[in-house]
Amino acid sequence: MLGLPPVLRAILAAPSLLLNPTALSRISFASVWVPWGMGTDAHARADKEALITPHAAGTVLDLGAGHGYTAPYLDRAKCTKYIALEPNVLMHPQIRARAHAAGFSEADGSLLLLACGAEDSASILSATSSVPGGVDTIVSVLTLCTVPAPQHTIRALVQDVLAPGGTLLFYEHVLSHRADVAWWQRFWAPVWGMVFDGCCLNRPTHLWIKEVTDNSGESVWAEGKVWNAADSQEERLFWRQVGRYVKK
Repeated sequence: MLGLPPVLRAILAAPSLLLNPTALSRISFASVWVPWGMGTDAHARADKEALITPHAAGTVLDLGAGHGYTAPYLDRAKCTKYIALEPNVLMHPQIRARAHAAGFSEADGSLLLLACGAEDSASILSATSSVPGGVDTIVSVLTLCTVPAPQHTIRALVQDVLAPGGTLLFYEHVLSHRADVAWWQRFWAPVWGMVFDGCCLNRPTHLWIKEVTDNSGESVWAEGKVWNAADSQEERLFWRQVGRYVKK
C-alpha cells in the first residue's frame, strides 16, 4: 500500500510506464523502503556496528546502498572514500544526505555515487580506476539477494574489484538450512520479488561467498567467518547471516 500511490502518480504522468515493470518496481521500492529500511536498520544495528565499524577501511564499495544506511557505520578516520552503488536513482538524494552527515562529500572526492548494479563490474572498474589495486572493502547489506547471476557477480566483484588483502563484509538473508522454512521461502519468492525490486528469499548467498575460487580453483580467502545475526530466528523466512572474509 505504501508503494501504490507513487506508482499510480507516475503512471498518470507517464502512461508508457505500464510497459516498464522494472521502473514501476523501483518507484514502489523507493517509497516502501523508507519505513522498511529504517526498521531493518534498527534491527540490524548491533550486527552492523560489530561488522562494519571496526572492519571497513580505505576505499569502501557499498553494494546496493539503498537510502544510505551504511554510511553512518563507517569510521571516517579509517575510511578514505565511500563509493555508493545504487541503480535506483530515486534513492540517491537520501544516500547523499546520509553520506554528507557521515563526513563524505563529492566536493572533496570522498563520495562517489554510481547508478549501476553490482553485476556491472566493467562500470565499477571504470569508476574505480583511480583506486590502485582495487577497493579495500566491499559491504553488502541485504543486497546480494537482488543481483542478477549472483554467483558470477560475487566472483567478479571479489576477483576483479576487491584488492588483495581486502575485506568483504555482508549481512544477508539467505536460504534456510531447515527444509520446512526453505520450502516456504521458495513458495513466496516469486511474489516477494515482484514487490521488492527482485529480492529473492531463497539464495544460499553465504555459501556462494565461501566457495569463491581463483582461476586455479583455489579458495580466494585467507580467512573467513560467518555467524547468525543477533535478531535472526531459524523458524522465520528471513534467516540472516553475517560474514567477514579477507582476500589473499
